[in-house]
Amino acid sequence: MNVFDQTYPFTTPQLTFDVDALEPYIDAQTMEIHHDKHHAGYVTKLNAALESHTKLHTKTLGELLSNLEKLPANIQKDIDNNGGGHANHSLFWNILSPIKTPASDDLIETMTESFGSFEAMQELLIETATKHFGSGWAWIVINQKGSLEITTTPNQDSPLTIGHTPILGIDVWEHAYYLHYQNRRPDYIKAILQIINWKNVSDLYAETITTR
Repeated sequence: MNVFDQTYPFTTPQLTFDVDALEPYIDAQTMEIHHDKHHAGYVTKLNAALESHTKLHTKTLGELLSNLEKLPANIQKDIDNNGGGHANHSLFWNILSPIKTPASDDLIETMTESFGSFEAMQELLIETATKHFGSGWAWIVINQKGSLEITTTPNQDSPLTIGHTPILGIDVWEHAYYLHYQNRRPDYIKAILQIINWKNVSDLYAETITTR
């Protein structure tokens, strides 16, 4: 199930690979802490924020994040931070793989139209992620016009909060890479691009444009 279709109570998804499967690009200790501590923490806090708001239990995560301003004021920030944290990390794990997979012809064609070439897209993504100030995420999204766009969001903000649908996200919080890469964020971004599951990214792209 797409994470945006999930409803309360939310759960931390199991990884589809062993914690050491992405080495040498991401070390096992980082993966274990990132998934079992950071991501799980967002899920716990998200459920706690929603527990007493029973009318929201049938709302999907996508609906919650897309309509933050309609939620009770006292939980808007909790849903933004922790709902975004859950959604962002769930997508992140889904688009990583120890096995190289190719992007679909449709996605490559659209990326070429949007960025000049698949290689140019990667260069722009590295540059954008590297230049993002502080904690946050770098994204490839389908924007409100239906076009591909490379952008960033601060903290755990989901692109859904500004009307964009993410198909690829890279965590640039220091907890995602500091044990192995220290302050070398560009090296981390380049490493992530070596383990992207382009089949899953392609599937997300196809699913999104089909349902628009």
